[in-house]
Amino acid sequence: MKADRLPMPPQQPLPEAALSAPRGLLARHRWLMLRRCSQLAIFGLFLLGPWAGIWWLKGNLASSKFLDVLPLSDPFVLAQTLMAGLHTGHWPLITALIGAAFVLAFYGLLMGRAYCGWVCPVNVATDLAAWLRRRLNIKTGRAPSRSLRYALLACVLLSAAALGSPVWEMVNPVTLTQRALIFGGGVAWSALLLVFLYDLLVAPRGWCGHVCPMGAAYALIGAKPLLRLSAAHSSRCNDCGDCFAVCPEPHIIVAPLKAKQGAGPQILAGDCTACARCIDVCDRQVFRFTHRFDTRRD
Repeated sequence: MKADRLPMPPQQPLPEAALSAPRGLLARHRWLMLRRCSQLAIFGLFLLGPWAGIWWLKGNLASSKFLDVLPLSDPFVLAQTLMAGLHTGHWPLITALIGAAFVLAFYGLLMGRAYCGWVCPVNVATDLAAWLRRRLNIKTGRAPSRSLRYALLACVLLSAAALGSPVWEMVNPVTLTQRALIFGGGVAWSALLLVFLYDLLVAPRGWCGHVCPMGAAYALIGAKPLLRLSAAHSSRCNDCGDCFAVCPEPHIIVAPLKAKQGAGPQILAGDCTACARCIDVCDRQVFRFTHRFDTRRD
């Protein structure tokens, strides 16, 4: 006969001394360093081909093939191609559709808008601009409405249909930055510089959070993923504001952290990039990664 299982002891709260003690540099930048490693690893795989003749990952962020087996296609770029096909009658290959299905499943079902925080190279420039704004105490500038990026997303798709070409990819900073990394070129690098200066001097967190149509596309794709950040220990919050200072989309933290309008602890907004900077900077250990069905709050 099976022995009865002993009940699990309740989780003990962390002592106040542990919550008040400042954490070290590594602990406060752990997730940031993991994201930079992810971005470097992805671009390193792309560069192995042209630089070292090792073609583990062929193509670019728009369309690639891993180990000559797994196709991967950016859904945003594919949507432009499909819209362009309405004008030209030329349609993408079946492998592109299969590749987009893999990417849609990965971000739509599991990771949400993590592409913007863990893959996109422009994120490095916008994070640097945000850090410099804080360090230099730059208070000027105002970001446009967040609805602008969705309007631009619609304009990008309509222009592709009207002109028969994914014209946004000619000026897309993501595409141009990857091209600059592989082939060089001042024009390509200038797009990244303009985004950096825009976020630094004109609009705080303006590009990714308010302008970029690719960010808007991934926010729609990743509206209901499984992986979520949660303010599970919101009772520990001392209103220091560190999480709001570093979050690229600070408006998404308010309801989960303050339980406004009966909101649960999970950050469910599609705008979340899963960057986990809130975990990094919070000495009170309010935030954690969990799944969207975990509604525990202490």
